[in-house]
Amino acid sequence: MSARPGGTPAEVIIGVDVGTTAAKVSAFGIGTRWRYTAVREYPLLRPRPGWEVQQPEVLVDAVLAALAETVANCGGGTVLALALSSAMHGLIGLDEQQRPLTPLITWADSRAVGEAAELRGAGLARTLLERSGTPVHSMAPLPKLIWFRRHEPELFRRVRHWVGLKDWVLLALTGTLGTELSSASGTGLLDLSTDTWSAPSLELAGIDPSQLPPVLATTAALELGAAIAGRVGLPTATPVVLGAGDGPLGNLGSGAIRPGVAGLSLGTSGAIRALAPRTHLDRAGGLFRYALTRDDWVVGGAISNGGSVQRWAGDVFGGNLPAGNVPAGNVPGRAAGAMGADDAALLRLAAAVPAGSDGLVALPYLMAERAPLWDPTLTGAFLGVRNQHTRGHFVRACIEGVALQLWTILAQLEAVVPVTSLRATGGVFRSPLWSRVLTDVLDRPVTVTDGAEGSALGAAALGLIGIGRANSLQAALDLLRPDAGSDADPMLPDPAAVATYRGVRTRIPQLLGSYADVAALFAGPTEPEPAGAAGSGAEPAAAAPLLGSNREP
Repeated sequence: MSARPGGTPAEVIIGVDVGTTAAKVSAFGIGTRWRYTAVREYPLLRPRPGWEVQQPEVLVDAVLAALAETVANCGGGTVLALALSSAMHGLIGLDEQQRPLTPLITWADSRAVGEAAELRGAGLARTLLERSGTPVHSMAPLPKLIWFRRHEPELFRRVRHWVGLKDWVLLALTGTLGTELSSASGTGLLDLSTDTWSAPSLELAGIDPSQLPPVLATTAALELGAAIAGRVGLPTATPVVLGAGDGPLGNLGSGAIRPGVAGLSLGTSGAIRALAPRTHLDRAGGLFRYALTRDDWVVGGAISNGGSVQRWAGDVFGGNLPAGNVPAGNVPGRAAGAMGADDAALLRLAAAVPAGSDGLVALPYLMAERAPLWDPTLTGAFLGVRNQHTRGHFVRACIEGVALQLWTILAQLEAVVPVTSLRATGGVFRSPLWSRVLTDVLDRPVTVTDGAEGSALGAAALGLIGIGRANSLQAALDLLRPDAGSDADPMLPDPAAVATYRGVRTRIPQLLGSYADVAALFAGPTEPEPAGAAGSGAEPAAAAPLLGSNREP
């Protein structure tokens, strides 16, 4: 929890950011520097390899606990509204009484790798991307729904509503089932030409439009329910602005909304995005296209392996550090970007290694990777290993591998909108090494923004538009960041390191293309699904036809 000085403001707006590993609820003083943030963490469960799920009730409890703490610390300031942000691409099945029948199947869950591969193999990837804005990948709800239809048919038939993480939180707060354009644009089920659910995509999934929530504007507002209002200390009917996905809101919160400025977020995962008018979307190629508002969209790409690679490297290479550098314990499961003493020691070792890690290259595919190849079957590797490479080399190569992956996204993004600088947010930037490597690999000035200036701030800014207190994204942001001009100076690329990384970058596309064949040699046979894999008790069904539907008549 944290608070900024400056006295309690008369009016506040609260941004609720429900992320992959924690709920962050931040209150922002209108026209002041004051803010208060409460955080509640929750586990990401892995019941089987490749499965990444969470319990829906646990998520809501965390949100409400953080919200109650934040409200209690507003010092009597009037709470104008709540505004929501959430991780995208999640999927929950609800019954007739709107109770969960499944856990939250998160974006990181790769059980639908086979279904995504079949969609690509059937030649549908480009059509689906252009129609929906979401690349064909196991992260998206469309392949996940096909997976449930095939492997859990009894459960699939019992589900009355399919919702996302944002929809579930909104239901808990307001009692209303609905979604918004931004989250809907990350499902693979939306038709961008109409901003409604796509009939051909729903046919692929095997569901009816009535099983999905209505799509509302990101600035639309509902009312906080009486029971929840009493629990968190707010008036009944406090406006709840629906907000957007955490990615688009990250751009807004970090101030990456001007031409030429891209947003770089790096937490468990990572992404580079730039704001683009809706009219530019048809030029995006293999990039995602997600809404911030009806007219303002973000174009970019996301990686699954961001700060989590540092966490993994610390667990693998962090033992037996020199005396004085080893802490009481390296806690498994710590949040990405959270650094203990042994992380700091490893990063010091990595910082002493020259740019390029003396020829050692890491392909950091620890989880099913997304952009730029959208091939979740790729596994990670170290290439070019020699006997002079130390643990510092391996750790630095991991960081460089993440940065190089982000560079491939930046190179594609440049074909849509020019990028002259980046504004970055994320826990990994507590380390100067991360900032240095990313600045040099991306060869752009990078400004690391205040850690609180992320999706929660973006949600609060969008909330001000939703309640009529601002008429533009920039005006809303200015009300919440009156000291924005005091940002630290950007880090500038080092010419020598840029030249080194340029040599590595030129080899990356060919390296990735060649490695796909090598990685396939290491891929073992797919493990059969157990009976009742998602808790229904049903036997796995034979694979349903990809282009067919087994909806009930």
